[in-house]
Amino acid sequence: MNTVLALGLGLTVVGLAGYVVGVAVPYPGRAFSVTALLAGVTLLAVGRSGETEAAA
Repeated sequence: MNTVLALGLGLTVVGLAGYVVGVAVPYPGRAFSVTALLAGVTLLAVGRSGETEAAA
């Protein structure tokens, strides 16, 4: 499995779970869940893009 794809999936799941918990119960640092979610979605997109250029 692609490492970037796996990292993106993990960050997306953790960020989403942190956001859902943060809506129900306020806790310190809950804004970082949105950051993790955004970074996770970005890494998912990069991980799914595949090889676009030939190796030199």
